[in-house]
Order: sequence, then C-alpha cells, then structure tokens
Amino acid sequence: FHSSMRSEFLSSTSSFANLKAAQQALDEWVAYYNSARPHQSLDMDTPAQRFTPAAPASPTVALPVADRSGDDWVSRRVCSNGIVCVSWQQVCIGRHHAGARCDVHVDGELLRFFIGDELVKTAARTSTGEVRNKRALRTSAGT
Repeated sequence: FHSSMRSEFLSSTSSFANLKAAQQALDEWVAYYNSARPHQSLDMDTPAQRFTPAAPASPTVALPVADRSGDDWVSRRVCSNGIVCVSWQQVCIGRHHAGARCDVHVDGELLRFFIGDELVKTAARTSTGEVRNKRALRTSAGT
C-alpha cells in the first residue's frame, strides 16, 4: 500500500494548498485504490470485489439467566477498574464491564465469571473453603 501510494498518489500530484485539500485528495485516491484499481496480488480483482462484508449477524435472542442461587454461586458488582473480588482474590474481567452484576461460579479450584449468560473469564482459585459473603452487591451509594 505505501509503495503504491508513493509511486501513484504522491508522484502524480504537486503540493497541496492546505491539509484539508491533501486529506480530500488522499481519501479520493484510497477509494479508487480499493474499489476501481485492479491488484495483481488479487488476480486483477479490486479489494472491493474480493473482500465484501459478510451478511450482518442475525440478532441474538437473550436466553433466560440460569438459576444461580446455589451454594456454589456468588454475586459481585464489577468495580470501576474492572476488578471482581471473591474471598480476597482480585480478578480483572475488564473495565468495559464496570458497574455490571457479575455472577461467579466457585467450582473447586476454578472461578468462572459470568455477566448475564456470557462466560467472561475463568481463573484459578487461590483460596480454599467456602466463600463467606455470597451476595456482596453494593449500590453506588455504598449501601
């Protein structure tokens, strides 16, 4: 791409009046490069001919959340930094889950973290014994 840009785009133009004009010319060249210009590496097809987007995914139907009231399940709220704590063990499941309810399946040596029905992460458990605080959900007010 960069070699083609240098040899085809930059060598065929003089200097641009301003940054906006340069960006507009580059946008036009990229559109031409991807939709009209044949590429030897693609058997003389254009990238647009070869790489068409797949059909959009069909909307998924939400499944009912499984019963998580047993002794091997605990509930937590994901902290603002993406951390969930179970029995003093801190596991990061991602900041993008901050504030979400996280159900954790405590299974012997593993912790399985679920947001809704999605398994987000599995981590090795560093402690043994029963988790004392089963429902450690706090509101934003701290109650």
